[in-house]
Amino acid sequence: MDNVRNVIIIGSGPAGLTAALYLSRANLKPLLIAGSKWGGQLMLTTDVENYPGFPKGIQGPDLMKNFRDQAERFGTEIMDSDVTTVDFKVRPFKVKVSDRSYLTKSVIIASGADTRWLGLPNEKRLIGKGVSSCAPCDAFFFKDKRVIVAGGGDSAMEEALTLTKFASDVKIVHRREAFRASKIMVDRAKANKKISFILNSEVVDVLGRDKVEGVKINNKVDNKTSDILVDGIFVAIGHIPVTNLFQGQVDLDIKGYVMRKAKIHFGDPDAPGNYKMMTSTEGVFVAGDVHDYHYRQAVTAAGYGCMAALEVEKWVEAQ
Repeated sequence: MDNVRNVIIIGSGPAGLTAALYLSRANLKPLLIAGSKWGGQLMLTTDVENYPGFPKGIQGPDLMKNFRDQAERFGTEIMDSDVTTVDFKVRPFKVKVSDRSYLTKSVIIASGADTRWLGLPNEKRLIGKGVSSCAPCDAFFFKDKRVIVAGGGDSAMEEALTLTKFASDVKIVHRREAFRASKIMVDRAKANKKISFILNSEVVDVLGRDKVEGVKINNKVDNKTSDILVDGIFVAIGHIPVTNLFQGQVDLDIKGYVMRKAKIHFGDPDAPGNYKMMTSTEGVFVAGDVHDYHYRQAVTAAGYGCMAALEVEKWVEAQ
């Protein structure tokens, strides 16, 4: 058992690195497997102005480097590699990276979720330069500007309503006549004078060299294409949880997000087995956007990472 680690963290966004910080300070010597592209979605973000402690804002990659440096300062071992397979059916758990296997008493799944992008020719190139997937994160930068929201679900309506607090004009582009969004959300959007709708249409490209200057839209009824001048486009067609590795290992919901199987003893938060962040597999915990599809913020992901770490510390000690 000398080669068995106390905890392995899979993922290196705010949730994973916060968990690593807490666990390394608890002297559990965590191994964090960061992935070949470490840092999560904030690595694609420019100005971050809603993370506490940075009154003048901070660049997304700089913020994540601060997270990483702090975790490493307290002894977290970080591997910039991708996990290839996991086996939570055996104990200790087995986590494989390429041709090397690691054994561990516990695991924190913090692999996050990827934005479901439109797949347009210039979309990825202009992320952070007018292309966004998070109105609560970026709406402030579009004060008195014109923006497009691509999508037709509740998230698209929520993004549009958030943007109206800053932008002068918000257009929702949806590929069908009917919306997937709930009636109450559609009614709220329609009641807002800043919001207009472009239906039976889809965005087929983003225009602009160094920043978004417009979008190209195709009308699916008459097949005509037109350009609309805007300063930004918000993609709101959903997220994809990074959970392929964990199918059959822990319970996932219908959308593929990891489910928490909280074991809570009400009235006694310190009772043995009181684990809010544990999955269906005892000893495997979860944190961040890989289970949280409601908030999807860096600060909430970090909070979940802290919660998972504290519970891992308690669980490992209880073993």
